[in-house]
Amino acid sequence: MKPFIPLLASAALTCGVLLTGCTSDSLKPDSKLVHKPPHGVYYEVFVRAFADSNGDGIGDLKGVTSKLDYLQDLGIEGLWLMPINASPSYHGYDVTDYMDVNPDYGTRDDLIELVKEAHKRNIAVLLDFVVNHTSTQHPWFQQAESSSTSPYREYYQWATPTTNTNELGESGQQLWYGSAPNQYYAYFWQGMPDLNFDNPKVRQEIIKAGQFWLHEIGIDGFRLDAAKHVYADADPAKNIQWWQEFRKAMEDVKKDVFLVGEVWDSPYIVAPYLKGLNSTFNFNLSKQLLDTAKGEYDPGIVSNLIDVHKLYEETAGKEYIDSTFLTNHDMDRTVSQLDDNLDHAKVAASLLLTLPGDPFVYYGEEIGLRGRKPDEGIREPMLWKKDANAAEQTHWEVSRWNADASARSVEEEQADNNSLYQHYKKLIHARRSSEVLVRGDLVDVPSLQVQGLIAFKRTLGDQSLLVLQNLSPKPQVVALGQDLSAYQKTYFSTNPDTQLKSGTLTLSPYSTIILQ
Repeated sequence: MKPFIPLLASAALTCGVLLTGCTSDSLKPDSKLVHKPPHGVYYEVFVRAFADSNGDGIGDLKGVTSKLDYLQDLGIEGLWLMPINASPSYHGYDVTDYMDVNPDYGTRDDLIELVKEAHKRNIAVLLDFVVNHTSTQHPWFQQAESSSTSPYREYYQWATPTTNTNELGESGQQLWYGSAPNQYYAYFWQGMPDLNFDNPKVRQEIIKAGQFWLHEIGIDGFRLDAAKHVYADADPAKNIQWWQEFRKAMEDVKKDVFLVGEVWDSPYIVAPYLKGLNSTFNFNLSKQLLDTAKGEYDPGIVSNLIDVHKLYEETAGKEYIDSTFLTNHDMDRTVSQLDDNLDHAKVAASLLLTLPGDPFVYYGEEIGLRGRKPDEGIREPMLWKKDANAAEQTHWEVSRWNADASARSVEEEQADNNSLYQHYKKLIHARRSSEVLVRGDLVDVPSLQVQGLIAFKRTLGDQSLLVLQNLSPKPQVVALGQDLSAYQKTYFSTNPDTQLKSGTLTLSPYSTIILQ
Protein backbone atom coordinates (compact mmCIF):
# COMPACT_ATOMS: atom_id res chain seq x y z
CA MET A 1 0.00 0.00 0.00
CA LYS A 2 1.25 3.44 -0.93
CA PRO A 3 2.35 5.37 2.22
CA PHE A 4 0.07 8.27 3.08
CA ILE A 5 2.91 10.73 3.57
CA PRO A 6 6.43 10.74 2.09
CA LEU A 7 9.03 8.31 3.39
CA LEU A 8 12.31 9.15 4.99
CA ALA A 9 15.13 6.72 4.43
CA SER A 10 15.16 3.74 6.79
CA ALA A 11 18.10 3.01 9.03
CA ALA A 12 19.02 -0.66 9.01
CA LEU A 13 19.33 -2.33 12.37
CA THR A 14 22.38 -4.20 11.25
CA CYS A 15 24.44 -1.03 10.97
CA GLY A 16 24.61 -1.02 14.78
CA VAL A 17 25.94 2.52 15.02
CA LEU A 18 23.08 4.86 15.82
CA LEU A 19 22.49 3.98 19.42
CA THR A 20 25.21 1.56 20.43
CA GLY A 21 26.32 2.39 23.90
CA CYS A 22 23.41 4.06 25.53
CA THR A 23 22.11 7.53 26.01
CA SER A 24 20.87 10.36 23.86
CA ASP A 25 24.42 11.62 23.43
CA SER A 26 24.72 9.05 20.63
CA LEU A 27 21.57 10.33 18.93
CA LYS A 28 22.51 12.81 16.26
CA PRO A 29 20.01 15.30 14.84
CA ASP A 30 20.79 14.19 11.29
CA SER A 31 20.27 10.48 12.03
CA LYS A 32 18.07 8.77 9.48
CA LEU A 33 14.89 7.62 11.21
CA VAL A 34 12.63 4.79 10.12
CA HIS A 35 9.36 6.11 8.72
CA LYS A 36 6.86 3.43 7.69
CA PRO A 37 3.32 4.84 7.63
CA PRO A 38 0.85 4.05 8.99
CA HIS A 39 3.25 2.73 11.62
CA GLY A 40 4.49 5.62 13.73
CA VAL A 41 4.49 7.56 16.98
CA TYR A 42 1.40 9.78 17.30
CA TYR A 43 0.62 12.77 19.51
CA GLU A 44 -2.86 13.68 20.75
CA VAL A 45 -3.53 17.43 20.81
CA PHE A 46 -6.35 19.31 22.50
CA VAL A 47 -6.09 22.37 20.28
CA ARG A 48 -7.75 24.72 22.82
CA ALA A 49 -5.06 23.94 25.40
CA PHE A 50 -1.99 23.59 23.20
CA ALA A 51 -0.62 26.83 21.75
CA ASP A 52 -2.09 30.30 21.17
CA SER A 53 -1.13 32.30 18.09
CA ASN A 54 -3.19 35.48 18.52
CA GLY A 55 -3.10 36.36 22.22
CA ASP A 56 -6.72 35.52 23.09
CA GLY A 57 -5.63 32.74 25.46
CA ILE A 58 -7.30 30.01 23.37
CA GLY A 59 -5.17 27.49 21.53
CA ASP A 60 -5.71 27.46 17.79
CA LEU A 61 -4.64 25.78 14.55
CA LYS A 62 -1.97 28.34 13.81
CA GLY A 63 -0.63 27.68 17.28
CA VAL A 64 -0.34 23.97 16.48
CA THR A 65 1.41 24.82 13.22
CA SER A 66 3.92 26.93 15.13
CA LYS A 67 4.84 23.89 17.26
CA LEU A 68 5.39 21.40 14.44
CA ASP A 69 9.16 21.80 14.69
CA TYR A 70 8.94 20.92 18.38
CA LEU A 71 6.95 17.80 17.55
CA GLN A 72 9.26 16.81 14.72
CA ASP A 73 12.29 17.17 17.00
CA LEU A 74 10.58 14.99 19.61
CA GLY A 75 10.16 12.35 16.90
CA ILE A 76 6.40 12.54 16.36
CA GLU A 77 5.05 11.15 13.07
CA GLY A 78 1.35 11.80 13.42
CA LEU A 79 -1.08 14.21 15.08
CA TRP A 80 -4.49 13.34 16.43
CA LEU A 81 -6.40 16.60 16.70
CA MET A 82 -9.28 16.39 19.16
CA PRO A 83 -12.51 17.76 17.60
CA ILE A 84 -11.98 20.91 15.55
CA ASN A 85 -15.53 21.09 14.13
CA ALA A 86 -17.94 23.87 14.98
CA SER A 87 -19.43 23.16 18.42
CA PRO A 88 -21.04 25.02 21.34
CA SER A 89 -18.88 23.26 23.94
CA TYR A 90 -15.24 23.72 24.95
CA HIS A 91 -14.39 20.09 24.09
CA GLY A 92 -16.08 19.88 20.70
CA TYR A 93 -17.64 16.43 21.00
CA ASP A 94 -21.08 17.85 20.19
CA VAL A 95 -20.80 18.95 16.57
CA THR A 96 -23.00 21.59 14.92
CA ASP A 97 -21.35 21.46 11.48
CA TYR A 98 -19.47 18.42 10.16
CA MET A 99 -17.77 20.39 7.40
CA ASP A 100 -16.54 23.51 9.14
CA VAL A 101 -13.89 24.53 11.65
CA ASN A 102 -14.64 25.90 15.11
CA PRO A 103 -14.03 29.67 14.75
CA ASP A 104 -12.22 29.65 18.12
CA TYR A 105 -9.55 27.58 16.37
CA GLY A 106 -9.36 29.42 13.05
CA THR A 107 -10.48 28.66 9.51
CA ARG A 108 -10.38 25.90 6.94
CA ASP A 109 -7.42 27.67 5.36
CA ASP A 110 -5.61 27.51 8.70
CA LEU A 111 -6.19 23.77 8.80
CA ILE A 112 -5.03 23.34 5.20
CA GLU A 113 -1.84 25.20 6.10
CA LEU A 114 -1.34 23.04 9.19
CA VAL A 115 -1.74 19.86 7.15
CA LYS A 116 0.63 21.13 4.46
CA GLU A 117 3.32 22.09 6.98
CA ALA A 118 2.87 18.82 8.89
CA HIS A 119 3.37 16.83 5.71
CA LYS A 120 6.57 18.72 4.97
CA ARG A 121 7.86 17.28 8.25
CA ASN A 122 6.52 13.77 7.55
CA ILE A 123 3.81 14.19 10.18
CA ALA A 124 0.37 12.79 9.39
CA VAL A 125 -2.82 14.49 10.58
CA LEU A 126 -5.81 12.60 11.98
CA LEU A 127 -9.04 14.38 12.88
CA ASP A 128 -11.31 13.29 15.71
CA PHE A 129 -14.55 12.35 13.93
CA VAL A 130 -17.64 12.20 16.13
CA VAL A 131 -20.35 10.36 14.21
CA ASN A 132 -22.39 8.68 16.95
CA HIS A 133 -24.20 11.90 17.86
CA THR A 134 -24.48 15.63 17.14
CA SER A 135 -25.20 18.65 19.30
CA THR A 136 -28.81 19.55 20.08
CA GLN A 137 -27.83 22.84 18.42
CA HIS A 138 -27.04 21.15 15.11
CA PRO A 139 -29.48 22.43 12.43
CA TRP A 140 -30.49 18.84 11.69
CA PHE A 141 -31.69 18.28 15.23
CA GLN A 142 -33.33 21.67 15.59
CA GLN A 143 -35.36 21.11 12.44
CA ALA A 144 -36.15 17.52 13.42
CA GLU A 145 -37.39 18.58 16.85
CA SER A 146 -39.50 21.40 15.47
CA SER A 147 -41.66 19.25 13.21
CA SER A 148 -42.58 15.58 12.95
CA THR A 149 -42.69 16.01 9.18
CA SER A 150 -39.21 17.53 8.89
CA PRO A 151 -36.94 15.72 6.40
CA TYR A 152 -34.43 15.51 9.27
CA ARG A 153 -36.84 13.82 11.69
CA GLU A 154 -35.51 10.37 10.80
CA TYR A 155 -31.92 11.53 11.30
CA TYR A 156 -32.46 10.90 15.02
CA GLN A 157 -34.13 8.34 17.28
CA TRP A 158 -37.48 9.23 18.83
CA ALA A 159 -39.55 7.36 21.39
CA THR A 160 -42.73 5.67 20.24
CA PRO A 161 -45.72 4.81 22.50
CA THR A 162 -44.14 1.39 23.12
CA THR A 163 -40.62 2.63 23.95
CA ASN A 164 -39.35 1.97 27.47
CA THR A 165 -38.13 5.49 28.21
CA ASN A 166 -37.02 4.41 31.68
CA GLU A 167 -34.35 2.20 30.12
CA LEU A 168 -30.83 2.82 31.45
CA GLY A 169 -27.48 2.53 29.69
CA GLU A 170 -24.44 0.35 30.40
CA SER A 171 -23.26 2.68 33.16
CA GLY A 172 -26.72 3.19 34.61
CA GLN A 173 -27.12 6.49 32.77
CA GLN A 174 -30.37 7.98 31.52
CA LEU A 175 -30.93 7.38 27.80
CA TRP A 176 -34.15 9.20 26.89
CA TYR A 177 -34.65 12.96 27.17
CA GLY A 178 -37.29 15.52 26.35
CA SER A 179 -41.04 15.08 26.53
CA ALA A 180 -43.58 13.49 24.20
CA PRO A 181 -43.77 13.66 21.28
CA ASN A 182 -40.12 14.73 21.22
CA GLN A 183 -38.41 12.24 23.52
CA TYR A 184 -35.06 11.47 21.91
CA TYR A 185 -32.28 8.95 22.53
CA ALA A 186 -28.89 10.24 23.74
CA TYR A 187 -26.41 7.66 24.99
CA PHE A 188 -23.80 10.03 26.40
CA TRP A 189 -25.62 13.19 27.47
CA GLN A 190 -28.84 15.07 26.77
CA GLY A 191 -26.94 17.64 24.69
CA MET A 192 -25.70 14.89 22.35
CA PRO A 193 -28.65 13.18 20.59
CA ASP A 194 -27.69 9.96 18.79
CA LEU A 195 -27.97 9.82 15.03
CA ASN A 196 -30.08 7.12 13.39
CA PHE A 197 -27.70 5.03 11.30
CA ASP A 198 -30.52 2.81 10.10
CA ASN A 199 -31.35 5.79 7.87
CA PRO A 200 -29.27 5.59 4.65
CA LYS A 201 -29.35 9.40 4.39
CA VAL A 202 -27.50 9.71 7.71
CA ARG A 203 -24.83 7.28 6.59
CA GLN A 204 -24.42 9.23 3.36
CA GLU A 205 -24.11 12.54 5.23
CA ILE A 206 -21.31 11.12 7.39
CA ILE A 207 -19.55 9.62 4.39
CA LYS A 208 -19.78 12.95 2.54
CA ALA A 209 -18.23 14.75 5.50
CA GLY A 210 -15.41 12.23 5.85
CA GLN A 211 -14.58 12.41 2.15
CA PHE A 212 -14.58 16.21 2.34
CA TRP A 213 -11.82 16.33 4.97
CA LEU A 214 -9.72 13.81 3.07
CA HIS A 215 -10.14 15.32 -0.38
CA GLU A 216 -10.50 19.04 0.24
CA ILE A 217 -8.29 19.50 3.31
CA GLY A 218 -5.80 16.69 2.73
CA ILE A 219 -5.88 15.00 6.13
CA ASP A 220 -4.62 11.42 6.47
CA GLY A 221 -7.33 9.74 8.49
CA PHE A 222 -9.61 9.79 11.49
CA ARG A 223 -9.76 8.87 15.14
CA LEU A 224 -13.31 7.53 15.36
CA ASP A 225 -15.07 8.44 18.58
CA ALA A 226 -17.36 5.93 20.35
CA ALA A 227 -16.96 3.44 17.51
CA LYS A 228 -19.00 0.71 19.21
CA HIS A 229 -21.96 3.00 19.94
CA VAL A 230 -23.01 3.88 16.39
CA TYR A 231 -26.15 1.75 16.69
CA ALA A 232 -28.32 2.18 19.76
CA ASP A 233 -28.87 -1.54 20.17
CA ALA A 234 -25.11 -2.01 20.45
CA ASP A 235 -25.27 -4.72 17.80
CA PRO A 236 -21.61 -5.43 16.98
CA ALA A 237 -22.47 -6.87 13.57
CA LYS A 238 -24.29 -3.69 12.51
CA ASN A 239 -21.52 -1.46 13.87
CA ILE A 240 -18.83 -3.46 12.09
CA GLN A 241 -20.81 -3.47 8.85
CA TRP A 242 -21.08 0.31 9.08
CA TRP A 243 -17.33 0.75 9.60
CA GLN A 244 -16.66 -1.49 6.61
CA GLU A 245 -18.98 0.71 4.54
CA PHE A 246 -17.29 3.85 5.85
CA ARG A 247 -13.79 2.52 5.23
CA LYS A 248 -14.58 1.57 1.64
CA ALA A 249 -15.99 5.04 1.00
CA MET A 250 -12.93 6.72 2.52
CA GLU A 251 -10.57 4.50 0.52
CA ASP A 252 -12.40 5.57 -2.64
CA VAL A 253 -10.98 9.04 -1.94
CA LYS A 254 -7.71 8.13 -0.21
CA LYS A 255 -6.51 4.56 -0.62
CA ASP A 256 -4.16 4.68 2.36
CA VAL A 257 -6.52 6.41 4.79
CA PHE A 258 -5.82 5.48 8.43
CA LEU A 259 -8.82 4.78 10.67
CA VAL A 260 -8.32 4.18 14.39
CA GLY A 261 -11.38 3.47 16.50
CA GLU A 262 -12.24 4.04 20.13
CA VAL A 263 -13.68 0.70 21.27
CA TRP A 264 -13.33 0.80 25.04
CA ASP A 265 -13.94 -2.87 25.87
CA SER A 266 -12.31 -6.29 26.22
CA PRO A 267 -10.15 -7.67 23.38
CA TYR A 268 -12.90 -10.13 22.43
CA ILE A 269 -15.29 -7.24 21.80
CA VAL A 270 -12.60 -5.13 20.12
CA ALA A 271 -11.25 -7.76 17.71
CA PRO A 272 -14.15 -7.86 15.20
CA TYR A 273 -13.94 -4.09 14.71
CA LEU A 274 -10.57 -4.64 13.04
CA LYS A 275 -12.49 -6.12 10.11
CA GLY A 276 -13.60 -2.57 9.33
CA LEU A 277 -10.93 -0.36 10.90
CA ASN A 278 -7.17 -0.25 10.46
CA SER A 279 -6.64 0.02 14.19
CA THR A 280 -8.23 0.26 17.62
CA PHE A 281 -6.92 1.67 20.90
CA ASN A 282 -5.67 -0.85 23.44
CA PHE A 283 -7.37 0.28 26.66
CA ASN A 284 -6.50 -2.91 28.53
CA LEU A 285 -2.80 -2.43 27.89
CA SER A 286 -3.01 1.17 29.07
CA LYS A 287 -4.14 0.02 32.50
CA GLN A 288 -1.60 -2.80 32.63
CA LEU A 289 1.30 -0.48 31.80
CA LEU A 290 0.40 2.00 34.52
CA ASP A 291 -0.32 -0.72 37.08
CA THR A 292 3.01 -2.37 36.28
CA ALA A 293 5.00 0.85 36.60
CA LYS A 294 3.28 1.82 39.84
CA GLY A 295 3.36 -1.63 41.42
CA GLU A 296 6.90 -2.44 40.24
CA TYR A 297 5.56 -5.87 39.36
CA ASP A 298 4.86 -7.60 36.05
CA PRO A 299 1.35 -9.12 35.89
CA GLY A 300 2.21 -10.86 32.61
CA ILE A 301 2.09 -7.98 30.15
CA VAL A 302 4.04 -9.75 27.41
CA SER A 303 2.15 -13.05 27.43
CA ASN A 304 -1.19 -11.21 27.65
CA LEU A 305 -0.31 -8.96 24.73
CA ILE A 306 0.85 -11.92 22.64
CA ASP A 307 -2.52 -13.59 23.25
CA VAL A 308 -4.38 -10.40 22.27
CA HIS A 309 -2.39 -10.04 19.06
CA LYS A 310 -3.07 -13.68 18.23
CA LEU A 311 -6.79 -13.06 18.72
CA TYR A 312 -6.67 -9.97 16.50
CA GLU A 313 -4.81 -11.81 13.77
CA GLU A 314 -7.19 -14.78 13.86
CA THR A 315 -10.17 -12.42 13.68
CA ALA A 316 -9.03 -9.77 11.22
CA GLY A 317 -5.81 -10.96 9.55
CA LYS A 318 -2.27 -9.64 9.84
CA GLU A 319 -2.81 -6.08 8.63
CA TYR A 320 -4.25 -4.65 11.87
CA ILE A 321 -2.36 -2.08 13.95
CA ASP A 322 -2.56 -2.03 17.74
CA SER A 323 -2.76 1.62 18.86
CA THR A 324 -1.19 1.81 22.31
CA PHE A 325 -1.12 4.62 24.87
CA LEU A 326 -0.76 5.40 28.56
CA THR A 327 -3.60 7.90 29.01
CA ASN A 328 -5.81 10.13 26.91
CA HIS A 329 -8.26 13.03 27.29
CA ASP A 330 -10.77 10.86 29.18
CA MET A 331 -8.39 9.58 31.87
CA ASP A 332 -6.46 10.97 34.83
CA ARG A 333 -3.03 11.93 33.61
CA THR A 334 -0.10 9.49 33.80
CA VAL A 335 1.98 11.34 36.39
CA SER A 336 -1.05 11.85 38.63
CA GLN A 337 -1.98 8.18 38.44
CA LEU A 338 1.62 7.38 39.38
CA ASP A 339 1.54 9.74 42.38
CA ASP A 340 4.13 12.11 40.89
CA ASN A 341 6.79 9.39 40.78
CA LEU A 342 8.86 10.30 37.72
CA ASP A 343 10.83 7.04 37.85
CA HIS A 344 7.56 5.19 37.42
CA ALA A 345 6.55 7.58 34.63
CA LYS A 346 9.80 6.78 32.82
CA VAL A 347 9.23 3.04 33.21
CA ALA A 348 5.72 3.38 31.75
CA ALA A 349 7.09 5.37 28.81
CA SER A 350 9.87 2.82 28.24
CA LEU A 351 7.39 -0.02 28.03
CA LEU A 352 5.01 1.91 25.77
CA LEU A 353 7.78 2.81 23.33
CA THR A 354 9.47 -0.60 23.14
CA LEU A 355 6.37 -2.81 22.84
CA PRO A 356 4.64 -3.32 19.44
CA GLY A 357 1.97 -1.03 18.07
CA ASP A 358 1.52 2.62 17.18
CA PRO A 359 2.17 4.50 20.44
CA PHE A 360 0.05 7.61 21.09
CA VAL A 361 1.36 10.28 23.47
CA TYR A 362 -1.17 12.64 25.08
CA TYR A 363 -0.02 16.26 24.88
CA GLY A 364 2.09 17.24 27.89
CA GLU A 365 2.68 13.63 28.91
CA GLU A 366 6.29 14.08 27.83
CA ILE A 367 6.82 16.90 30.35
CA GLY A 368 4.82 15.33 33.15
CA LEU A 369 1.66 17.42 33.12
CA ARG A 370 -0.58 16.44 36.00
CA GLY A 371 -4.35 16.22 36.04
CA ARG A 372 -7.34 14.45 37.50
CA LYS A 373 -11.02 14.50 36.61
CA PRO A 374 -13.39 16.25 36.13
CA ASP A 375 -12.45 16.45 32.47
CA GLU A 376 -11.28 20.07 32.50
CA GLY A 377 -8.59 19.01 34.97
CA ILE A 378 -7.04 16.54 32.52
CA ARG A 379 -7.09 19.05 29.64
CA GLU A 380 -5.19 21.93 31.23
CA PRO A 381 -2.96 24.32 29.24
CA MET A 382 0.33 23.02 27.87
CA LEU A 383 3.30 24.66 29.59
CA TRP A 384 5.85 26.03 27.14
CA LYS A 385 8.01 28.51 29.04
CA LYS A 386 8.98 29.36 32.61
CA ASP A 387 7.18 32.64 31.98
CA ALA A 388 3.48 31.92 32.49
CA ASN A 389 2.70 34.91 30.25
CA ALA A 390 4.70 33.68 27.25
CA ALA A 391 3.10 34.59 23.95
CA GLU A 392 2.08 31.04 23.01
CA GLN A 393 0.73 30.13 26.45
CA THR A 394 -2.98 29.28 26.51
CA HIS A 395 -5.25 30.35 29.36
CA TRP A 396 -8.51 28.75 28.32
CA GLU A 397 -8.76 27.17 31.78
CA VAL A 398 -7.15 28.19 35.05
CA SER A 399 -4.67 25.46 35.87
CA ARG A 400 -5.33 23.63 39.08
CA TRP A 401 -2.93 20.74 38.75
CA ASN A 402 -0.03 22.48 36.98
CA ALA A 403 0.07 25.87 38.68
CA ASP A 404 2.68 25.43 41.42
CA ALA A 405 6.45 25.78 41.26
CA SER A 406 6.98 22.04 40.73
CA ALA A 407 5.19 22.12 37.37
CA ARG A 408 7.75 21.85 34.60
CA SER A 409 7.61 23.65 31.26
CA VAL A 410 9.00 22.45 27.93
CA GLU A 411 11.75 25.06 28.31
CA GLU A 412 12.85 23.61 31.66
CA GLU A 413 12.51 19.99 30.57
CA GLN A 414 14.59 20.52 27.44
CA ALA A 415 17.41 22.06 29.48
CA ASP A 416 17.62 19.01 31.79
CA ASN A 417 19.25 15.96 30.22
CA ASN A 418 17.70 13.67 32.83
CA SER A 419 14.16 15.02 32.45
CA LEU A 420 11.06 13.08 31.50
CA TYR A 421 11.01 14.97 28.19
CA GLN A 422 14.53 13.82 27.35
CA HIS A 423 13.57 10.26 28.30
CA TYR A 424 10.66 10.33 25.84
CA LYS A 425 12.80 11.85 23.11
CA LYS A 426 15.61 9.31 23.51
CA LEU A 427 13.18 6.41 23.43
CA ILE A 428 11.20 7.71 20.45
CA HIS A 429 14.42 8.19 18.49
CA ALA A 430 15.67 4.76 19.55
CA ARG A 431 12.40 3.23 18.39
CA ARG A 432 12.49 5.06 15.09
CA SER A 433 16.09 4.06 14.44
CA SER A 434 15.12 0.38 14.23
CA GLU A 435 12.57 -1.16 11.91
CA VAL A 436 12.46 -4.09 14.34
CA LEU A 437 11.04 -1.81 17.05
CA VAL A 438 8.67 -0.17 14.59
CA ARG A 439 7.20 -3.29 12.97
CA GLY A 440 8.63 -6.34 14.72
CA ASP A 441 6.66 -9.11 16.40
CA LEU A 442 6.60 -9.66 20.17
CA VAL A 443 8.20 -12.81 21.60
CA ASP A 444 8.24 -13.91 25.22
CA VAL A 445 11.47 -14.88 27.00
CA PRO A 446 10.59 -17.69 29.45
CA SER A 447 14.18 -18.04 30.67
CA LEU A 448 14.13 -14.54 32.16
CA GLN A 449 11.28 -14.73 34.64
CA VAL A 450 12.78 -12.54 37.37
CA GLN A 451 10.79 -10.59 39.93
CA GLY A 452 10.91 -6.87 39.18
CA LEU A 453 12.04 -7.45 35.59
CA ILE A 454 10.26 -7.54 32.24
CA ALA A 455 12.04 -9.14 29.30
CA PHE A 456 10.88 -9.71 25.73
CA LYS A 457 12.15 -9.93 22.18
CA ARG A 458 11.13 -7.93 19.14
CA THR A 459 11.73 -9.85 15.91
CA LEU A 460 11.45 -9.02 12.22
CA GLY A 461 12.61 -11.62 9.73
CA ASP A 462 16.09 -12.71 10.81
CA GLN A 463 16.64 -9.61 12.95
CA SER A 464 15.98 -9.54 16.68
CA LEU A 465 16.32 -7.29 19.71
CA LEU A 466 16.17 -8.22 23.37
CA VAL A 467 14.49 -5.66 25.64
CA LEU A 468 14.89 -5.70 29.43
CA GLN A 469 13.19 -3.33 31.85
CA ASN A 470 14.07 -3.05 35.52
CA LEU A 471 10.84 -2.19 37.32
CA SER A 472 12.45 -1.80 40.73
CA PRO A 473 14.47 0.79 42.69
CA LYS A 474 17.30 -1.74 43.13
CA PRO A 475 19.97 -2.87 40.64
CA GLN A 476 19.25 -6.18 38.96
CA VAL A 477 22.02 -8.63 38.00
CA VAL A 478 20.86 -11.08 35.35
CA ALA A 479 22.81 -13.90 33.73
CA LEU A 480 21.84 -14.46 30.11
CA GLY A 481 21.51 -18.17 29.40
CA GLN A 482 22.68 -20.06 26.36
CA ASP A 483 19.39 -19.29 24.60
CA LEU A 484 20.26 -15.58 24.75
CA SER A 485 24.00 -15.78 24.14
CA ALA A 486 23.67 -14.22 20.68
CA TYR A 487 22.76 -10.86 22.23
CA GLN A 488 26.22 -9.39 22.69
CA LYS A 489 25.89 -5.68 21.94
CA THR A 490 24.04 -2.80 23.53
CA TYR A 491 21.71 -1.15 21.03
CA PHE A 492 20.27 1.34 23.51
CA SER A 493 20.22 2.00 27.23
CA THR A 494 18.58 4.66 29.35
CA ASN A 495 21.44 4.55 31.87
CA PRO A 496 25.19 4.26 31.11
CA ASP A 497 25.64 2.18 34.26
CA THR A 498 23.45 -0.55 32.79
CA GLN A 499 25.98 -2.83 31.12
CA LEU A 500 26.50 -6.28 29.65
CA LYS A 501 29.77 -8.04 30.48
CA SER A 502 30.60 -11.69 29.79
CA GLY A 503 26.97 -12.71 29.55
CA THR A 504 25.97 -10.98 32.77
CA LEU A 505 23.74 -7.95 32.66
CA THR A 506 23.65 -5.32 35.39
CA LEU A 507 20.56 -3.12 35.19
CA SER A 508 20.47 0.12 37.12
CA PRO A 509 17.26 0.97 39.02
CA TYR A 510 14.29 1.58 36.71
CA SER A 511 16.54 1.34 33.64
CA THR A 512 15.87 -0.01 30.16
CA ILE A 513 18.39 -1.77 27.96
CA ILE A 514 18.00 -3.12 24.43
CA LEU A 515 20.50 -5.73 23.23
CA GLN A 516 21.21 -6.86 19.71
